[in-house]
Amino acid sequence: MRIPFIAANWKMHKTVHESVVFVKEFRSLVKDIEDVEIVVAPPFTAVHAVAEAARNSNVGVAGQNLHWERQGAFTGEVSAEMVREAGAEYVIIGHSERRRLFGDTDELVNRRLIAALGAKLTPIVCIGETLEEREGSQTLAVLDRQLKVGLDSITGEQIASLVIAYEPVWAIGTGRNATPEQAGEAHAHIRQRIRQWFGGHAADHCHVIYGGSVKADNTRDLVALPDVDGALVGGASLDLKGFFDIVSKSRKRGT
Repeated sequence: MRIPFIAANWKMHKTVHESVVFVKEFRSLVKDIEDVEIVVAPPFTAVHAVAEAARNSNVGVAGQNLHWERQGAFTGEVSAEMVREAGAEYVIIGHSERRRLFGDTDELVNRRLIAALGAKLTPIVCIGETLEEREGSQTLAVLDRQLKVGLDSITGEQIASLVIAYEPVWAIGTGRNATPEQAGEAHAHIRQRIRQWFGGHAADHCHVIYGGSVKADNTRDLVALPDVDGALVGGASLDLKGFFDIVSKSRKRGT
């Protein structure tokens, strides 16, 4: 069954040198951790170097985004094949910052997801509500829309291999995080919808993780929830010891 999944999203932080130094030290810290799936998502400039630094370790590498076309006149974009060739095995899709700052819609998330699966990348698909939507009691309806449109035409077998990150937009980079009750409700709802729409195999195998001001001091409470399979970690993953503490505290609850 599912083991905890912890991913570091470094966003626009760390040079190539800084990224490699981090991963070389980090891989030695986590080398004996076999019951957590660990991923780091450096900036695109560092993906290849980080993949080389992580080679033959238990640390996976993710891209932070991709374009849905294989090639073309798309200045500044990278394709799924380029992300894969650089050494990534995973890719983040639909992060709230991509949606909010760069106009990613549910339909674009779906196109990126299809491209990622075609390149044999494991997608980490982000969904979540804004503060206005939360306060308007629209959270579950928003999650339904994002799942329905974002996962359109994806098979149950493909869903089983996905990572879905529930990240309430109001908790990203704010220092606020969902209470265990709020996170538990959202994750249980997501799992229920996956079961309803894609079947039991997909629901039982798909990782559903939490993102939103995750720190070492709230990790244990979050991953103790039955439908929370881990975390997508932003700012706290930039610190070597802090991220190691998060990984350590995610071990191991029954699934």
